[in-house]
Amino acid sequence: MEQKYEEEIQMLQQEIKMLEDEREETLRSIFIQHGDRLQEEMKSVCEERGGGRALSELNTDVRELEKDLRRQTEINGIALNECFVKTLHKSERKLVQQLRLAGHCSVLLFQVEFAVTEIQEDEALLRRVTELNIVVDGVEFKDFSAFVSRVEDTKDLLLFFRTLRTFSERCEERRQTFQHFQEKYPDVVSLPEGCRSELMVIRSPQLPGISMTILWKIDVSKDGVLKPALELLLKMPDQAREMDSEKVLENGSAYFQSLLQILGVEASIEALITSVCV
Repeated sequence: MEQKYEEEIQMLQQEIKMLEDEREETLRSIFIQHGDRLQEEMKSVCEERGGGRALSELNTDVRELEKDLRRQTEINGIALNECFVKTLHKSERKLVQQLRLAGHCSVLLFQVEFAVTEIQEDEALLRRVTELNIVVDGVEFKDFSAFVSRVEDTKDLLLFFRTLRTFSERCEERRQTFQHFQEKYPDVVSLPEGCRSELMVIRSPQLPGISMTILWKIDVSKDGVLKPALELLLKMPDQAREMDSEKVLENGSAYFQSLLQILGVEASIEALITSVCV
């Protein structure tokens, strides 16, 4: 029981820190979005009270907050566009609030809705997240959906935001790689679903009917560990299949996995494209 309580305390401490960080992020976002209006209001108030020096100090604080917000966004890659808080219950010992956060991480849009319950017990404040719902919008979401479902079950918001950033980075690496090869070999490489999808098709102009499709998925474990998963799918007409004495079609996927282990992702894809070009 003691170990269970310690684990719950650690989770609560993480959630508290995350919520405090989100509160600071939201305040900074408000200054960014409504900075001009706030400065006008402050100017009006200070002029009425003759506080020119106070206005200058407030302007300096606003600029510092804006600078800090941009720096934080660059570091964690997550930008909040909306924060909504509604108090559902409030008493001396208990507070229940409904929160909604919306923003983006790279090209992935997200909206998180959850309830936070605070209970005062003696000198300890217990806080937990309940009723968590997450919506992520983007073509990459199908690689991420199972993980999001598990996070909703465990109510682990910190894990979600940490993994969202890493997942976005891996998606961006895939996009850049696909776009690079499509631009470098426009007559050979095509992206039928766009550079943000998980499919790349390689076709030789000299060998009609023969194609290689690279399927690049991003596996996400229940603990938020990401791992690229690439597969090679070969297609050739029946006549060419009958002449395939080297069993390229049968063993091509296994050869590609060996290339990945030896050369890495980009070099392996380059080797496939080069072989088709030759």
